Amino acid sequence: MAVSTQLATATLLTLLTATTAMAETSASGTVCGGDLVGFLQGVKAEAVAAGASAAAADTALANAEIDQKVLSRDRAQGIFKQTFIEFSTRTVSKARIEQGKQKLQQYGEVFRRAEQEYGVAPGVIAAFWAMETDFGAIQGDFNTRNALVTLAHDCRRPELFRPQLLALIKMVEHGDLDPQTNTGAWAGEIGQVQMLPKDIIAFGVDGDGDGHVRLKTSSPDAIMTAAKFIQHLGYKRGEPWLQEVTLPENLPWEKTGFDAGMKAGDWFKLGVTPRDGNTKFSELEGELLLPQGRKGPAFLAYPNFGIYLEWNKSFIYTTSAAYLATRLSGAEAYLKGEPEQGLNDVQMKELQTKLKAKGYEVGEIDGILGGGTRDAVQKEQQKRGLPADGWPTPALLSAL
Repeated sequence: MAVSTQLATATLLTLLTATTAMAETSASGTVCGGDLVGFLQGVKAEAVAAGASAAAADTALANAEIDQKVLSRDRAQGIFKQTFIEFSTRTVSKARIEQGKQKLQQYGEVFRRAEQEYGVAPGVIAAFWAMETDFGAIQGDFNTRNALVTLAHDCRRPELFRPQLLALIKMVEHGDLDPQTNTGAWAGEIGQVQMLPKDIIAFGVDGDGDGHVRLKTSSPDAIMTAAKFIQHLGYKRGEPWLQEVTLPENLPWEKTGFDAGMKAGDWFKLGVTPRDGNTKFSELEGELLLPQGRKGPAFLAYPNFGIYLEWNKSFIYTTSAAYLATRLSGAEAYLKGEPEQGLNDVQMKELQTKLKAKGYEVGEIDGILGGGTRDAVQKEQQKRGLPADGWPTPALLSAL
């Protein structure tokens, strides 16, 4: 599975519930666990009651089995601890940018149609495609039906995966998926843009006109479906999503990050300068993002950046994906600057422990600079009269 797929799935896993080995009914009334044959009979009955044919359900569920590798992957969540510069340098490589531009040219007519119908910039769609599967090269090798049977049968969060299994039965009935051979990510995502069956049913677009939505094999289907899905996430036609900026020496650093209520024009008046010189979106909300503090790369995030946070909650991952979209749309490589030294894994856990002891909500002590830890760092910096840019340093750890 591609790194990007693992990360996207890691977002899904924030919905984890308690595990139990017994058959039980979840809060939503979804039955899980117990004998697999009986479980599958229940799935078939629910699918038929929802309008699927019995034949389609039988075809979809025939020879279904529990995949222990899926369970192992589900319980071994990846930990994301790279810095923005480390991760974006790897994922927004020269080779990937060149390949992305080639895809934009190769499927130019499809991208134009997607933008016309759904308002999504071609670079945004192409970046989504690149980050998910490297333009279809790495789509996962888990049997999709078995992965969803496994996760729906398991009692960690059946309310999330049983509906996906029911949607897969609809895809089988439509002739869009062969349950015996279709492969994808371990959590059931399918195709070049890695979408779950319910989303494919809701947002799938037949981009090549063959009467089917086949995201594994059809790039036009993947491009058009991604565009419709991104529009659904809230993307606004004609608006930017991320813009690199340079910074003056002094700013109200405590207002950087999310939810400060500033407009882009407010930052421009304070001396924040777009590298591309474009200030025509001054009236849009603009959040100043400093992935590695005030001395590292800096970006203004506009409302369209929200689609990335709907897609994946990792700040480093989403900022890298949005940055890739700007590069595919013609932006220059960002200025790395000279970020202050950060913390290693042991130091980060020590910092989180100290911040938690002071009453901050940092979440799990995991060594990850997530939103809660960034917010706590920023507040502690402000209390101590330090530039409150949210970037933890050895100096701050020593001060604590």
